[in-house]
Amino acid sequence: MSSLSTPVFRALWGRKESDDYRLDEARRILVIRQHNQLGDLLASTSLFRALKQRFPFSEITLIVSPPNKDAVLKNKYIDHRFIFDKSLIKNTAYLKALKSVLRKDYDICIVPVVVSNSFTSNLMAGLSDAKVKIGISSFDGIKNESDYFFTHRVKLDWRTQPDMHVGDRIMDIVRPFGIDTDDFRIEISFDEDDLAVAKKFIRRYENIGERPLIGIHSGAGKLPNRWDYKNFITLIEKLRKEYNASIYLTGTNADLDITEAIKKSLSFSVLDFLNKSIPEAAALISLSDLFVTNDTGVMHVAGSTATPQISLFGPTNPFQWAPVGKEKHFLRKSDIIDDITVEEVFSLCGTILSQSGGVKRSVK
Repeated sequence: MSSLSTPVFRALWGRKESDDYRLDEARRILVIRQHNQLGDLLASTSLFRALKQRFPFSEITLIVSPPNKDAVLKNKYIDHRFIFDKSLIKNTAYLKALKSVLRKDYDICIVPVVVSNSFTSNLMAGLSDAKVKIGISSFDGIKNESDYFFTHRVKLDWRTQPDMHVGDRIMDIVRPFGIDTDDFRIEISFDEDDLAVAKKFIRRYENIGERPLIGIHSGAGKLPNRWDYKNFITLIEKLRKEYNASIYLTGTNADLDITEAIKKSLSFSVLDFLNKSIPEAAALISLSDLFVTNDTGVMHVAGSTATPQISLFGPTNPFQWAPVGKEKHFLRKSDIIDDITVEEVFSLCGTILSQSGGVKRSVK
């Protein structure tokens, strides 16, 4: 944004800052989360949950980006979803739809931040008709130059709390208003249709009721977060030999080179579950006995289930980002993810499988 534009935006949509942090009962809440990545949005579950607990009769509208739209598909806390697509911003009909979404007589508008600040999200808050507009005044010591859009400006600074979990961090934007939770679990809703897709896939395996089902996610959008695919090959071979496991690979077309390389290197077949919706992936993982994944979006999808999980970390802080809950494990040796050995992962797999009490799923 040009600094020359600031006076114009401030004059048109700037709001006077309020020091009154008391909130009346809210019926309509707008959350703008079109910035950041899939994992960041999934980690917002704690915020959505807390808002519904504080305002049980409210309707929450979420503005989300196209790549992340499926993250809240069927989410029980989100009542309405609008996909903000920058490529359509010059389309008159689309702009009319966006304006309609922004002006629905909201009681509260929130722009949560955990990784980066977004002028676009802040501008949409300014354009909204919400009575209370909550955003950041600064982020880790960096001033938010567009905080004038907000009636309430919250200072966020986690530099002295590097291990604070992202599900905890996202709550800091609303804690000054008495909205809080200590439940940082991710939730992804799936229904019988999603389970049907998962069960149909599982039935492709022979003797599935007698063998553990293990999912593997070998891809990651960021190269430093990818454990070497050859490590996954060795791990799969060991799991098959020791436990006669049925193994599947998750991913999208972006992971195709990796999944194909893994499949071609094995002397036995593994199936892939590619390009599925997030609820379908969550349903399949929920029926599995173990899931092993790189630090990427699917890690958070698996984290929403009760399935035992091993997440592999390199440069990212797992105390911030690893899924929380029972049987949610992570491994990290250094900023170099390949410092994690196959034997370490296999050993943890064995511990988990030996404690799980056998195959858990029904595919009827």
